[in-house]
Amino acid sequence: MKVPAGLAPLIDDGIIDEVVRSLKSGKEATVYLVRAGGALCCAKVYRDMGQRSFQKRSRYQEGRKVRGSRERRAMEKSTRYGRKEQEEHWKNAEVDALFQFSSLGLRVPKPHGYFYDVLLMALVTDADGDPAPRLGDVTLSAELAREYHEILIRQIAGMLSVGLIHGDLSEFNVLVSPDGPVIIDFPQVVNAAGNNAAFEMLERDANNIRGTLGRFAPELLETRYAAEMWALFKEGELRVDTPLTGRFSHAVKAADIAAVMSSIEDARAEALKKAEMLRRGG
Repeated sequence: MKVPAGLAPLIDDGIIDEVVRSLKSGKEATVYLVRAGGALCCAKVYRDMGQRSFQKRSRYQEGRKVRGSRERRAMEKSTRYGRKEQEEHWKNAEVDALFQFSSLGLRVPKPHGYFYDVLLMALVTDADGDPAPRLGDVTLSAELAREYHEILIRQIAGMLSVGLIHGDLSEFNVLVSPDGPVIIDFPQVVNAAGNNAAFEMLERDANNIRGTLGRFAPELLETRYAAEMWALFKEGELRVDTPLTGRFSHAVKAADIAAVMSSIEDARAEALKKAEMLRRGG
């Protein structure tokens, strides 16, 4: 096929040898199947986005670190320079997250490098070596659904253990390889400690996976993994290998009725005392 403009520099520099075909085209990027060093890989070419998209992204970007005060002010004012910085920040967030998750041993495509605004990574394949299907496109047994759910919840917890949340996890960005599910697409990755909507996004991620796999194993619909792992994260006790149960209930402390009544009586007595002082003074 004709070499896309975004991949031309990688061809010129010998980073990739051939562009085979387009794999997926979305609003923010196009993923190509390419050949590099004799192996098939994925090349994610990001699109340039407008101000409207930045406004939509702001919910995810809250709490992310910015290089300096100049860049932060420019991004807040949405100047031309600020929009360019936001664009780079958005791309780099995915690249950084992918390398970090891969180093933790999480189930994500292995990154090969980031060149000329193109993310080069391993191709996730099926048993025949073809691009793997999405989770939403496969039918599973109840047993396999439970297995995949356990794996994916472990990945969500692993990401949260280093302070990150996928933010847009669903059946559409999980690929099914012969040895289990692999999570893709991280440009909207969320800073768990700095984003006010972090738990909401974590819960949505976990519930999306629960809902998808719960179609095959309905008992999964009763689990509450998001609340459990969030409580552990806030206490600094969540690790990649922390055991999870899927059961969670908020601790409820029994009210001390005697102490409450004593406080009421004290307040009542104080009010009567003040009223008597005012009456005498009048």
